[in-house]
Amino acid sequence: MKIKFLFIALTIFVLSTSFSAIGQPVRVILDTDIDSDVDDVGAIAMLHTLANNKVVTILGVIVTSDDKYAPTCVDAINHYFKRNIPIGVQKNIQLKEFSKYTKQISEEFSHKLRSYEDADDATELYRKILSSQPDKSVTIITIGHLTNLSLLLNSKPDKYSPLIGTELVEKKVKLWSCMGGQFPEGKEANFYRPDPQSTVNCLEKWPGKVVFSGWETGNKVITGGTYLSKMLPEKSPVRRAYQLYNDFKGRQSWDQTSVLFAVSSAAYWDLKNDGYCVIEKDGSNHWIPGPANPKQAYLAEKVNPAEIAKIIDALMTGIYTPEF
Repeated sequence: MKIKFLFIALTIFVLSTSFSAIGQPVRVILDTDIDSDVDDVGAIAMLHTLANNKVVTILGVIVTSDDKYAPTCVDAINHYFKRNIPIGVQKNIQLKEFSKYTKQISEEFSHKLRSYEDADDATELYRKILSSQPDKSVTIITIGHLTNLSLLLNSKPDKYSPLIGTELVEKKVKLWSCMGGQFPEGKEANFYRPDPQSTVNCLEKWPGKVVFSGWETGNKVITGGTYLSKMLPEKSPVRRAYQLYNDFKGRQSWDQTSVLFAVSSAAYWDLKNDGYCVIEKDGSNHWIPGPANPKQAYLAEKVNPAEIAKIIDALMTGIYTPEF
């Protein structure tokens, strides 16, 4: 017990130090492929803890998934945290049922969204949210493949904004925090599945700053184990999702690292910006060394991954109560 309280105290101290300089809450749109892995659930839980403590404002969730129950699962988690957050999906695609947990979460926990079809159109929701925000104020966090972000960049003027997608993003977005790729080179699922052309399009057209949290970063950060099972109530959808996924055996934290970076800047990682990222047609990527690049960077290890895991677990379980 003494060790547990020392861990909590250390976590709160580290987080409070990191976030104290942020000031206004970070305005976040989360783009998630919540279906095949459970780290998406952990990332959403982190955002709700941060929102409870006024570190972030969750503007919307874009679901980039063909899993039938993905958006209702997100809605169930959001409503567990007492938030009604708009959810967007890609319309007119063939839906599947393959997740280990989205259907069960949708059936076992209350939510207002009735079905995938009842969610908003992702491109329209992206444009609606962005157009209503102050200039250079929004952080987009992508923790899945990039189909909907690509569609946003390709979008035309509409009732929400006279700007095309790239212009709207350039005007409203201050940061894209992207879980994707391997660095300095490799082939990672978010970049090649299911349509690598979307990744190519996003990197070619993105007008602002992007920071990549590559596969190698989250792969070393193991969370969602017995600590989570003990700290969360049995009626928590976050706990239930991890139970359904692998019964609290622990899981890599690929998605959570992008969330943590988005709210803490370079507190836990070094930023490698001496070059730029190239995406091949098959979705593989490699980093081309060169001069310092203010628009592109990837995370490089600075803090011990085991310590970052403690911070993420604390945020996932909601014990973090910072003092600003």
